[in-house]
Amino acid sequence: MKRIIATPAAPKAVGPYSQAIELNGTLYVSGQLPVDPANGQMPEGVEAQTRQSLKNIGAILTAAGLEYSDIAKTTVLLKDIADFGAMNAVYAEFFPTDKPARMCYQVAALPMGALVEIDAIAGSGSDDYIPDLGGE
Repeated sequence: MKRIIATPAAPKAVGPYSQAIELNGTLYVSGQLPVDPANGQMPEGVEAQTRQSLKNIGAILTAAGLEYSDIAKTTVLLKDIADFGAMNAVYAEFFPTDKPARMCYQVAALPMGALVEIDAIAGSGSDDYIPDLGGE
């Protein structure tokens, strides 16, 4: 069953999409810009923006009953790949153990002039969902 996850503790979607969708025990978190939901502003610098994007993901995880340790994969979009080291240092603070799989790209531009955007796929670790593969 598909469930929409929305929380005021993370920024509202800036387009026609959901903050996250939970489907069969897997949570798909939309790309999170580094917007502070309290004031609608973005902090300056890639370190502060990485931290805010990951905090936004954390708020969505909490709303879905999950934690950072439940993240299986992330995608990081950077305006400038030269910021990779600075982003990585902050990113590592959120994943001290059991680091998720990850992709990282430099992109031409991000919405609202952001320096970073991060999405995530997480799961509850529950084996309750077993897909029907059509076998016996």
